[in-house]
Amino acid sequence: MSQKQMALDAVTQAFGEVLGADEAKKRVEAALENSASPMEIIESLREGLDIVGKKYQAQEYFLSEVIMAGVMAEEVTGLLRPRLAVSSTNMFGRVVIGTVKGDIHDIGKKLVSTMLISAGFDVVDIGVDMPAEDFSTAVRDSSPKILAMSCLLTNAMDEMKKVVAALGGAGLRSSVKVLVGGRPISKEFAQEIGADGYGADAVDAIKAARGLLS
Repeated sequence: MSQKQMALDAVTQAFGEVLGADEAKKRVEAALENSASPMEIIESLREGLDIVGKKYQAQEYFLSEVIMAGVMAEEVTGLLRPRLAVSSTNMFGRVVIGTVKGDIHDIGKKLVSTMLISAGFDVVDIGVDMPAEDFSTAVRDSSPKILAMSCLLTNAMDEMKKVVAALGGAGLRSSVKVLVGGRPISKEFAQEIGADGYGADAVDAIKAARGLLS
């Protein structure tokens, strides 16, 4: 196994075992020193977060571990973001992204935001627990090519449908592609609410975003 792969595995371990933000940043810096790309590190981060999610579902972790993993992800993505910056002339286009009303989960959205930036998109993150009207306002004010919505809670899924309807009511639906994702979301649900694309995870979301503009 190469030094780079060992360093990337160490990043995954840091997140999977929730070793704390300082340790995660130290391991990310080691991965960078061993020629790992920001995208490779983000993928290792995602794998670690998947471990945390599975352990939480299996009741091996408490909510406190999930929250700490989110803090770690925020610190690491902040560290990587300057390395992911691209010039505006190379931008694919602007993406407005947010978590829908009734859901305050931020980890997945931030991961997708970081990966979108790395893929050459200009990202406007409007935050969490956002009502349909705020998504419409952001689309009107920012003129994005894509509106991306995140949702982790099943009881917030209907809010995605309300956002699509609000875009139509504001006369904005034809001007923007709608991309949805999150743990309870499926391709069938995306089609049902009239979305243009669906991302099963952060990596898939980037592929879907590129596909919507190709």
